[in-house]
Amino acid sequence: MTQPDLLYSEEEEALRAAVRDLLGDHCDPAGVIARTESDTPHDRETWKALTDGMGLAGLLVPEAQGGQGATHREVAVVLEELGRSVAPVPYLTSAVVATEALLECGAGDLLAQLATGRTVAVLAVGLHLAPGAAFPAVRRENGALHGEVTGIADAAVADVLLVPAADGGLYAVDADAVTVTPQVPLDLTRPLATVTLDGADGRRVGDADPAVRRALRAGAGLLASEQLGLAEWALTETVRYLKERRQFNRPVGGFQALKHRLARLWLEVVNLRAAARGAADALATGEDVDVAVAVAQAYAAPVAVRVAEEALQLHGGIGMTWEHPVHLNLKRAKADSIAYGTAGAHREAVAELVDLPAL
Repeated sequence: MTQPDLLYSEEEEALRAAVRDLLGDHCDPAGVIARTESDTPHDRETWKALTDGMGLAGLLVPEAQGGQGATHREVAVVLEELGRSVAPVPYLTSAVVATEALLECGAGDLLAQLATGRTVAVLAVGLHLAPGAAFPAVRRENGALHGEVTGIADAAVADVLLVPAADGGLYAVDADAVTVTPQVPLDLTRPLATVTLDGADGRRVGDADPAVRRALRAGAGLLASEQLGLAEWALTETVRYLKERRQFNRPVGGFQALKHRLARLWLEVVNLRAAARGAADALATGEDVDVAVAVAQAYAAPVAVRVAEEALQLHGGIGMTWEHPVHLNLKRAKADSIAYGTAGAHREAVAELVDLPAL
């Protein structure tokens, strides 16, 4: 077994810089807040810049099928930056989760469409489901699909839904053939919806069980990188604010009690980076993937939430306002804490994987 490489390569750092510059131009906090107050929270302009301009939707797609042929390590860097900006784009759901499901199925034609970014696909299982968990399946009667699935992230902007059916198949269904009913999520930048199928036509692309399992595992593992980006932004902005905010004619950040709080947060973020990088590297190499993903999610969720909560509190009165973006960060961190399995579910998975008996 090779030692995991947790360091960023020069190419990965260059990718980070390019994505951060793009998001700085297209995804400013005021714009994201304004979108959450509108009927169109998804940012199609930013999505187009990420996909048409940089080809990021196809990072996991092989070059032979129109993609970039990159690895999960590069995708993790992109998700770190998207997490920093709380970008309202369907990158995790389409370019990672749906793409991984189609890679398992070998659906080359759909993969080529997803690689361009002009087609958005969403796996029709609830965002809360952990890898390996039982997932709901719709009925297939007389060649048509019937049923309802809830908690589907980014269904509102999907062109294609990948729907598991009770016959064991995974079906590609055009979004026009289903009814998408918005749900009220905590995180308005990643909308949820109920998808209702009433006699919808679908094309079987593969077997549902291995495709869903692979997709959710990749989603959980790479979600840790998004949570890392959230935590890094929250900590960086809090340190910056406390250096500027003054009380008793001195910077608030100079008070010893606050220094200790920030130091503890910094250590947790450093450890989160190691866990997230370990999961991304494991997904890229295929070594100890289940353990690395479970460890990353067991650690990432509580750290991201704790850093975001501390950021809001340490920003004082301004942090409580709608105009400051820290609330976007906290809501995404809270929503991510139950996405693709809770930290508790992943701790149980770690215990089972390493044969650690419960106390």
